[in-house]
Amino acid sequence: MDKLDDMASVSDFDPITGSIPATKVEITVSCRHLLDKDTFSKSDPLCVLYTQGIETKQWREFGRTEVIDNTLNPDFVRKFILDYFFEEKQNLRFDLYDVDSKSPDLSKHDFLGQTFCTLGEIVGSPGSRLEKPLAGIPGKKCGLIILSAEELGNCRDVATMQFCANKLDKKDFFGKSDPFMVFYRSNEDGTFTICHKTEVVKNTLNPVWQAFSIPVRALCNGDYDRTIKVEVYDWDRDGSHDFIGEFTTSYRELARGQSQFNVYEVVNPKKKMKKKKYVNSGTVTLLSFTVESEYTFLDYIKGGTQINFTVAIDFTASNGNPSQSTSLHYMNPYQMNAYAMALKAVGEIIQDYDSDKMFPALGFGAKIPPDGRVSHEFPLNGNPENPYCNGIEGILEAYHQSLKTVQLYGPTNFAPVVNHVARYAAAVQDGTQYFVLLIITDGVISDMAQTKEAIVNAAKLPMSIIIVGVGQAEFDAMVELDGDDIRISSRGKLAERDIVQFVPFRDYIDRTGNHVLSMVRLAKDVLAEIPDQFISYMKTRGIKPNPAPPPYTPPGHTLHTQI
Repeated sequence: MDKLDDMASVSDFDPITGSIPATKVEITVSCRHLLDKDTFSKSDPLCVLYTQGIETKQWREFGRTEVIDNTLNPDFVRKFILDYFFEEKQNLRFDLYDVDSKSPDLSKHDFLGQTFCTLGEIVGSPGSRLEKPLAGIPGKKCGLIILSAEELGNCRDVATMQFCANKLDKKDFFGKSDPFMVFYRSNEDGTFTICHKTEVVKNTLNPVWQAFSIPVRALCNGDYDRTIKVEVYDWDRDGSHDFIGEFTTSYRELARGQSQFNVYEVVNPKKKMKKKKYVNSGTVTLLSFTVESEYTFLDYIKGGTQINFTVAIDFTASNGNPSQSTSLHYMNPYQMNAYAMALKAVGEIIQDYDSDKMFPALGFGAKIPPDGRVSHEFPLNGNPENPYCNGIEGILEAYHQSLKTVQLYGPTNFAPVVNHVARYAAAVQDGTQYFVLLIITDGVISDMAQTKEAIVNAAKLPMSIIIVGVGQAEFDAMVELDGDDIRISSRGKLAERDIVQFVPFRDYIDRTGNHVLSMVRLAKDVLAEIPDQFISYMKTRGIKPNPAPPPYTPPGHTLHTQI
């Protein structure tokens, strides 16, 4: 019997990380009031985009627009297409030049100015349209750059299909086969990537599998004629599944729906070579096929949904005395502590999606002035009426100040800060706002039952919770709150969605002491689930994104542009 050679590719497959190529975003560039560098005519502008390497921080040229002759107000036709990751800070630099000759060497042309931004800033701006001044020439106004982001279209179709099979080969000595199917999309280089695995239907040679849904880009990466390979196996408990046979199809063929074209012979190539009379190892039939467009995270962001970021910091005594270098709250003048690193890593990315950049920052588990009472939700800036801090730097400043005024105490209670954010989230459930709470803690939670109840209630609201564990404590209880394996429940009620993501910071510390890298890795992991959690809230509530606001034309900008 044929055993599947590389079973790891099937059994370890995770449909979320394994299959979906990145969201692609198209950036359109326009400029207004560029500097005029040419004596007898206007400048001939060109825009060059650079992206920055995460580790090296070096700028690499990504691409260039075309040159537009004789204009100070270019609307470039050539677009830049970038992979977009919510969970990464993607730094971009746009340089403008006045092109004076055919030379590709930029030093031969006049520099007209530059601007820096992140991809998150562009997509997070109203209507995903960002206007920034160009700078870089001392003492000169270099004009404006206008950057708009558009998510590329083929990314959003989701296909739902159902298959059955007939007369599959019998592979088990006792009873019939236990068939399941594995789908692969083909890559440019002729290799195959797994993209879906059906459930196992026990003890039948004529299985009917449940219908399943899969993003079209996961199935064929947007190329409707690309080969899709399907393998049929007989499931075995020990993981050594028996190969029954395979067939190929394409998205275009499947999209015809149920018809004579969508009945496939399942062929085992080895049997075919050995036996002259071999016909097939059964047939697989497509029973139904539908496709619908899904709204994406960026549709909502473009429609104006704001992400509100709140941070809650653990001030319990187990962190150690902040004045001693062994403390997790120790303020080393030369490097940030783990609390500050976790806060900055996550906050710097989320801030691009919050237009006012004012963030509430809370502490818990300390005795606070003036009377020394223990509080589990006190404002880091000491102002209960207005706990908002200005930007991530404002939170870090308030955190440093509060360490000088509060006394670390205990216990470690999460429920108050979870309920604090839930109250805000409960007030806006129309899809215009989504709340992310970052809790940074050194460990063992004291109010597990109350926290579970708070999380189960919060799962109905537009919010997600990220917990970062710092220090060397055992974080077993946190893993239970992160409902990846077992959905969290309280008093017999299951949370309606998984909204908690927990990670221990020690897993991300870079061995070489490169803190930038530690922070990038941490942010990537803790934020990766947010867009899906966001979409699951909007979907269950039937909330559609608002149409993007019309492009804003500033007064006096109704200039006719040369194209």
